[in-house]
Amino acid sequence: MNQFCSTRRHFVQSSGFGLSSLALSWLFQNEQVHAQPPKKPDLTKTTYNLLPKPTHHEPKAKAMISLFMVGGPSQMDLFDPKPKLNELDGQQFPGDVKYDNPAQASSKVLGSPWKFSKHGQCGMELSELLPHLGKIADDITLIRSMQTNVNNHGQSVYALNSGRPLAGRPTLGSWLTYGLGSVSQELPAYVALTDPRGFPLLGGENWSNGWLPSLYQGTVVRPKEPRILNLDAPTHLQGTVQTKQLDLLRQLNEEHLQQHPGEQELAARIANYELAAKMQLAARDAFDLAKETEATKKLYGIDNPVTRDYGERCLIARRLVERGVRFVQIWNHGQSWDHHGSILGELPKRCREVDQPAAALVTDLKSRGLLNSTLVHFGGEMGRLPVRQNDLGKEKVGRDHNTYGFSHWMAGGGIKAGYVHGETDEFGHKAIKDIVHHYDWHATLLHLFGMDHEKLTYLRNGSEMKLTDNQGGKIIQSLFS
Repeated sequence: MNQFCSTRRHFVQSSGFGLSSLALSWLFQNEQVHAQPPKKPDLTKTTYNLLPKPTHHEPKAKAMISLFMVGGPSQMDLFDPKPKLNELDGQQFPGDVKYDNPAQASSKVLGSPWKFSKHGQCGMELSELLPHLGKIADDITLIRSMQTNVNNHGQSVYALNSGRPLAGRPTLGSWLTYGLGSVSQELPAYVALTDPRGFPLLGGENWSNGWLPSLYQGTVVRPKEPRILNLDAPTHLQGTVQTKQLDLLRQLNEEHLQQHPGEQELAARIANYELAAKMQLAARDAFDLAKETEATKKLYGIDNPVTRDYGERCLIARRLVERGVRFVQIWNHGQSWDHHGSILGELPKRCREVDQPAAALVTDLKSRGLLNSTLVHFGGEMGRLPVRQNDLGKEKVGRDHNTYGFSHWMAGGGIKAGYVHGETDEFGHKAIKDIVHHYDWHATLLHLFGMDHEKLTYLRNGSEMKLTDNQGGKIIQSLFS
């Protein structure tokens, strides 16, 4: 056994593919799965792969593109008009407010400086900062009653992305790929598209597989070429040489797995190696925007420096889902929607970057017949308060955190079109009608994908773990078309 392992490690380290950087020695020596003995004999072998899996019921959605806006877009300035705020602008707020930063807090009401108007046949009221979203109002559901009740960025991101305000849990994308697999066996099932200005708050935790097998971790795609590092083998190893070395490595891996049948992480990593080889052609094709028409590029705003980056990433997301990728998430940098100050200048900038590309994504999917099966989501981990923060003049004023009532929108994948769900109070502070907690949202999403959130479980240390994790998880039937 020791001789076999030594030979195997020597082969990997000297093969020229740089696989030693994957920390195989750590994998073989330190990764072990310690499961409690089952109450009944397990007569089936546990395997993990990305092959398509049966659903609990007929699905409406087959893929999801999540446009996650870390920082917290201001709902009363974008999605949730509140005339009462403008009526009381500058006056004392007539209620209780929980501040995240009391040192900079003010109890003076901040009215919205932007006008709202009705859009589409549905008459959805949206801010003048989102003119392109207004053009697709009849295609979206706007939820005005989201809640996490966790008033810090990191914890609220955890709640919306992994079910609880705790680190170390699998993200939504990992759960979907674990439960459903992927249509494509040549591209990652779960892709994270990052901003050229940097990673979002929490970095790689946002696409972590947590304690699910590593096969279900998100694959980061860079905003610029090379979009995936080390995609190609060195020139002298390409072709037949690479094929023979990968075949031998696969044989050694499989022999090792047969002698260690409980090593689930090893099986997952073997599948990752095989996927990496298949990606060399498929990924290059998926990321090649030169194959798109000029009209499509213009639709996404790729001809405009302000919208070019986000437009490219939205277009890549469309190209990925039409090739069978299950879950794509597009991230901003840091927490750039976190406008504690200078909201008058900064919020319009963020909107100009994403409004046209996000609306184009829905329009493009619809024109290609993909919107019915692709769920598009837009939203952050929180909203903002109805009162002023940094009340030091018009140019410096902003809004503090609010997780008690904020807005998201969704389109496609079985979601109702031209519909507004839920309400906040007259100040846009707290959700008061048809509240959607993060665990309700997760249960609803899984239902759209044909999954029962109570049955999608993973056995960890003898306990059945779930995305909704015994929090209730009410399916919001009124959101369905």
